[in-house]
Amino acid sequence: MLPSPLQNSAVTRAGSLSLREREEIGFQLARGQGVRAIAAVLGRAPSTISREVARNRVYDRYVPSFAHEQTWARTRRPRARKLDGLALREQVISMLTERFSPEQVAGRLRLEHPENPEMQVSHETIYQALYVQGRGSLRLEVATALRTGRARRRPQKPDGPRPGRFQDMVMISDRPPEVEDRAVPGHWEGDLIIGSTSTRSAIGTLVERTSGFVMLLHLPGDHTAATVSAAMIEAMNTLPEQLRRSVTWDQGREMAKHQEITMATGMPIYFCDPHSPWQRGSNENTNGLLRQYFPKSTDLSFHGPGILENVAAELNARPRKRHGYRTPAEVLTALLSNQSNQTGVATTT
Repeated sequence: MLPSPLQNSAVTRAGSLSLREREEIGFQLARGQGVRAIAAVLGRAPSTISREVARNRVYDRYVPSFAHEQTWARTRRPRARKLDGLALREQVISMLTERFSPEQVAGRLRLEHPENPEMQVSHETIYQALYVQGRGSLRLEVATALRTGRARRRPQKPDGPRPGRFQDMVMISDRPPEVEDRAVPGHWEGDLIIGSTSTRSAIGTLVERTSGFVMLLHLPGDHTAATVSAAMIEAMNTLPEQLRRSVTWDQGREMAKHQEITMATGMPIYFCDPHSPWQRGSNENTNGLLRQYFPKSTDLSFHGPGILENVAAELNARPRKRHGYRTPAEVLTALLSNQSNQTGVATTT
């Protein structure tokens, strides 16, 4: 038997079969050749030939032209997507509109519908609907609500703080071990997000390390040490005593009155090392989220206390992966409840 011009027994190729290969399969089958012999002639895997013949028989006969048309039709046939389901799609859109990330959406759905796989979806499927399928999918419906406001996925580069030194600082290396392991609530991380240079506007941000609960400080007019000190004292004194344990801050000039804050609130303030924003990781992450609400180089003085309270409430109602997709507000409430119960048991005892 003369070898076929398509023969390449040394290489097994991948990819779809061409019309010419299908004609060769039909020719070899007509000659009585088996699957393995045909596979050797074409340089294909025997399983490829076996599937091709089994899928495309017509009245127990393999017809190359029909096989090629059928394969093309199957390729072009639209596939059902998970997010085509109306109930799931509406819930995903609702959460994205509330500025949940796709990963938070996926985690929260698993938490809310543990017994219903039809109401669960992976974060990668949501990303595909947003960025890849794009046309006619989720993208047009939630584009304005996406946290990043971008049409492409790319990593963010957080801005580093601007350090400044003053006396009597207690460094982060002297912070108690209980702060580091996040086991005890009431330890906070703080910083400023800065607006346009012309307005000198800023917003103070405070994040509770254990729960991720957020508080925002209204700083009218400026972000001098006196203004920041007054805002922090007012905000922290609204908290119960068990939530006023410590604050970790950057070495910014706005903390020049840190001793006054400690005296008024009972909260020691620990300072990060220069150029070390990762030492306030929770706060850095939160500041990144807040930039969706308060873009860089804008006048932040426009946002009054009511707006800041609404934004903080929205962040505190957003599920977090590290909490099993419970929200910071839910976690903090549970922590305070547990502490109250333990205190009550100890008092009774």
